[in-house]
Amino acid sequence: MIQLEGVTKTYQMGKVEVPVLFGVDLIIDDGEMVAIMGPSGSGKSTLMNILGCLDIPSSGTYLLDGSDVTRLSTNQLAKVRSRKIGFVFQSFNLIPRTSAARNVELPLVYAGIRNRRNLGRRALEQVGLGDRQKHMPNELSGGQQQRVAIARALINDPTILLADEPTGNLDTTSSRDIMKLLCDLNDAGCTVVIITHEEEIAHFAKRVVQLRDGRIVSDQVQGSVGEARLPALSDPA
Repeated sequence: MIQLEGVTKTYQMGKVEVPVLFGVDLIIDDGEMVAIMGPSGSGKSTLMNILGCLDIPSSGTYLLDGSDVTRLSTNQLAKVRSRKIGFVFQSFNLIPRTSAARNVELPLVYAGIRNRRNLGRRALEQVGLGDRQKHMPNELSGGQQQRVAIARALINDPTILLADEPTGNLDTTSSRDIMKLLCDLNDAGCTVVIITHEEEIAHFAKRVVQLRDGRIVSDQVQGSVGEARLPALSDPA
């Protein structure tokens, strides 16, 4: 479970302090699918970095599975990220001259884990790309590249998947496919947190948290979600 209490974040820009988050309180239970929405400058990327243990609050408490993340060392934070959290980004972040399988296996290389080939194959099969293992990123569509990125995020069997604008570089059909995949992963028990500014993407989540000017202004559970929301994505003109 994720629990934030009174979380603030202020960055030091030279001699100037720039506050970004102001007393954020947020609880995300295991197995939830939550969309965090907000316009540019609302603080949602900063909040994601804190949730993903890439940054720590300036004040307040962040409990992850009961452990106070704010008290952990840099090495301990790295271990939490590698064991509990998978990241999916808008730009895919794949290595261009490396096959899909090798891209997926990278977290295992860093962790010194053997038997990487079988684990990588299973992860690609999980996202429907078992027949694309040897393909380079430039031989894959945008939607397929994002699936490879999701497989890489899943390779360490995380309990939380953080997706930052996961459909931002995709067309409507690919966006629908990626959101269906994230819904399926959530149905299988993975906690999914999506950072987005698109209402159509947020409709796939079971709960939507609105962030504005560094504060939560709305937190609502949605009724119809998942597959039923697929037609909500607008077709391109």
